[in-house]
Amino acid sequence: MDFRERLFELRRQAGLSQEELANLLGVTRQAVQKWEAGTSRPDMDNLVSLAEYFKVSLDNLVTGKETTPPPAPTIVNNYYTEQSWHRHYEYKSKRTLFGLPLIHVNCGFGRNYWARGIIAIGNVATGFIALGGVAFGLLTLGAISFGLLLALGAISIGALSIGGIAVGVLAWGGIALGWLAVGGCALGVYAAGGAAVGSQVAIGSAAAAQQLAIGIDAEGAQTILIPLEGLKGADLDAAQAAVDTACQGAPGFVPWLLKLFLS
Repeated sequence: MDFRERLFELRRQAGLSQEELANLLGVTRQAVQKWEAGTSRPDMDNLVSLAEYFKVSLDNLVTGKETTPPPAPTIVNNYYTEQSWHRHYEYKSKRTLFGLPLIHVNCGFGRNYWARGIIAIGNVATGFIALGGVAFGLLTLGAISFGLLLALGAISIGALSIGGIAVGVLAWGGIALGWLAVGGCALGVYAAGGAAVGSQVAIGSAAAAQQLAIGIDAEGAQTILIPLEGLKGADLDAAQAAVDTACQGAPGFVPWLLKLFLS
């Protein structure tokens, strides 16, 4: 059985159409049609992808035969250590959208396995919803996370960013940089946290702002100092009114969130 017959038989056993197999490999249906017609052959990368998908060896895929394996290594412990280090799992849904599988899971040890799908989970993940060590997408979760809308991670960059180091329009983290920044160290137009610097409003233990600064140690055009026992009664009401005034033109959640740090 030659390669073209072998490929046709494996595809038929898997219940795939030529177009479905092409989508899994990222090639055109015409390319698969030519492979099965014998007018062309896939390159090495596509041969490897075919062998991995159909779970056969390259020898078996190309010739239909199995090459006799080499003698077992004498250092048995090293052999098993190597195998366990390269453990890998991949799942790719047959359904696609915009040319991408709806779900692609590609993760393991020993390599930066990359998942690409509408929902992507992998060592590196790219998708509308992406989860991975490094994640890129609309909604992302990862050690390093880049999201157009929401990013969660040790280091995160996104419109709404939450992480150890967070950069975004709305940023919340140990170190936060954003239009509205909340964190241990916060820098933004509106900032609140342990140490806060804002161009409009800053609220924190140490606060500095061009317009309104509220804190135990504060510096700004308008300054309100917070005593160790905190603001209470008329002093709290006055500070809340000052925040409302300084946040005129900002969305309503901005003064609401900043005033939580006055209590």
